[in-house]
Amino acid sequence: MQREPNESSLVWLQRIVAALRSPDGCPWDRKQTHATLKPYLIEEAYEVLDAIDAWVDGDGDDALLEELGDLLFQVVIHAQLAQERHAFDLEGVAARIAQKMVDRHPHVFGGADVESDAEVALQWEALKRREGKGRFDGIPSHLPALIAAQKTGSKAARVGFDWPDIHGVLAKVEEELEEFAVEVELLDRAALQEEFGDLMFAMCNLARHCHIDAEDALRAATRKFQRRFAEMEMLLTESGADVETVDLEEMELAWKRIKASNRAD
Repeated sequence: MQREPNESSLVWLQRIVAALRSPDGCPWDRKQTHATLKPYLIEEAYEVLDAIDAWVDGDGDDALLEELGDLLFQVVIHAQLAQERHAFDLEGVAARIAQKMVDRHPHVFGGADVESDAEVALQWEALKRREGKGRFDGIPSHLPALIAAQKTGSKAARVGFDWPDIHGVLAKVEEELEEFAVEVELLDRAALQEEFGDLMFAMCNLARHCHIDAEDALRAATRKFQRRFAEMEMLLTESGADVETVDLEEMELAWKRIKASNRAD
């Protein structure tokens, strides 16, 4: 399908998606629903995050452009599904978010006066209260747990429900760790899961007080482990060892060598 003269790229994309969903369109696209598209929406969002993480001073713009396009396709096809059942269309989606941004930024588009990003955050929460929304209603249920926990702590802190300093959070982490250790000995799976959740929630609040993104920190630690493990496997293979059968002591020695070489770098 060719782009029409003077046709915007967005309208062209809308026509393409409508054609894919038409009776003579793509069988795969035609059978999709909002529910079946959920994993693709999540996948595309995370691919955008990967592109952002790989972006350095403009190097990676093309990858970011492509991944944002893939994510936009998800928005357009969801709007197309809604349009087919006469609920709303892409224009309605854009109009709704545009009006929301105007309403939520009276310091830019109205007469309100704020002097810091902290005041903007408080104003945002107050406006949502006026809309009848609960304090935690803006946290999606499908949000990754670490992000949801950190956002929950931040929202509670905005009304003063927080530790006064990092020492209080550290004490809470130690308390939750001790409670978890007790449940480890009792082997009560349900209680163990609950205490582990409490410990993780406390750790997310510790990250918040340290101005660390818990999700990014854990992702970086996981990638570091994966990289070191791959290097350890390579080191063992080069020494003639069978990675599948080598004992733990040899693996730990190789692991320590990899860690030492990483520090030296």
